[in-house]
Amino acid sequence: MPPWLQCIITIVGAVIASSGFWAYLQRKGEKHDLKSEMLRGLAHDRIMELGMKYINRGYVTQDEYENLYDYLFKPYAKLGGNGTAKHVIDSVSTLSMYRTHIEAKEALSKHDHVE
Repeated sequence: MPPWLQCIITIVGAVIASSGFWAYLQRKGEKHDLKSEMLRGLAHDRIMELGMKYINRGYVTQDEYENLYDYLFKPYAKLGGNGTAKHVIDSVSTLSMYRTHIEAKEALSKHDHVE
C-alpha cells in the first residue's frame, strides 16, 4: 500500500475515533430533536386552536378540515404527537362539513327557520 494512502487511512481513522467528532454528531442530533419538539409543540397549539374554533362554531369547511388534518395533524402524529390533538381531530370530524362558509350559513339559517 502506498505511504500516502496509509497516511490518509490513519487520519480518517483518527478523526472518526476522536471524541470531538462524536460530540459534534451528538450535538447535531440534539438540535434536530429540539427542532422536532418545537414543531410538534407548534402543530399541537395550532390543532387545538383551530379545532376548538370549529367545534365552537359547529361546522367545518372541507378546505379547513383538509388543512387541519392533512397538513397539521398527520405530520404532528408522525412526530409522535399525543392523544389530546387526536381527540380534537376526532371531534372536528363529527361536525357538519360544508364546501364553503356561504353554504354552511345558508344551511344553518334554513335549519334555524325549520325549528
